Amino acid sequence: MLDPDVVWNGIIGDLEISVTDDPVNPAGLRAGQSLATAVLICLMTDCRVEVSELRDGDANRGWPGDSFDLEPGEVPLGSRLWLLRRRALTEDLELEAQDYARAALQPLIDDGAFARFDVTAFANRTQNRLDLDVRGYGNAGEQRFSQRFALLWGTLARDPLTPSIR
Repeated sequence: MLDPDVVWNGIIGDLEISVTDDPVNPAGLRAGQSLATAVLICLMTDCRVEVSELRDGDANRGWPGDSFDLEPGEVPLGSRLWLLRRRALTEDLELEAQDYARAALQPLIDDGAFARFDVTAFANRTQNRLDLDVRGYGNAGEQRFSQRFALLWGTLARDPLTPSIR
């Protein structure tokens, strides 16, 4: 049984169909990028936060089971990047985004999938987005993952879980 890949299109993660001549899983769900999928899940899944971290009117995100269903030594997956969605694109926000991303990726280091991550955030004010450059390295120092994410402030200004009314 193959674990399907999560593919990032710049705004959302989704499953993708493999090509019809794929030797392992023809025309099934693409499966072969397990490390990239793990990074995407850690970064782009919202984690639950303490109530004190929420702003007025914010609903807590993440899997509710994280508040009661964690085994000893287990940590919730996901990132706090979603907390930044209503903040101005400043240097402080860049540093906070880097810290949130590193914390979200730490379980992959703890599990031995990666030895370290380099994370750099750049506020791209002309395009109203935060660019997040993530590079993951193995124990021998080889680069095993490299991707740049664009977190769009225009898209994140409205809660994506709240339907728009037209």
